[in-house]
Amino acid sequence: MRRFSSVIRLRPEKEAEYRELHADAWPGVLAALRAAHITNYSIFLRDGLLIGYFEYTGTDYEADMARIAADETTRRWWALTDPCQQPVDTAEPGQWWAPAEEVFHLD
Repeated sequence: MRRFSSVIRLRPEKEAEYRELHADAWPGVLAALRAAHITNYSIFLRDGLLIGYFEYTGTDYEADMARIAADETTRRWWALTDPCQQPVDTAEPGQWWAPAEEVFHLD
């Protein structure tokens, strides 16, 4: 199992919309995540930053992420959630959610 965390800025004027979307996440999106071996997925909010965390239990991360990105339901979901977000200033060009480095883990 591998742990991943990433951050992105939440547009303040979109917070209510973002919360509403995630209060009733689409079953097809959740199924695509599970099929791609994503478990224990959480998104936290603090001071305008969304912090995502998930665990990956598969063996081909790149292929599983490509499968999620190709999923039509997920693409429709992103069309709603992406306008609520803005990459952090330190994100690489073209990077949406910026990876966060794990500096400690208690097992």
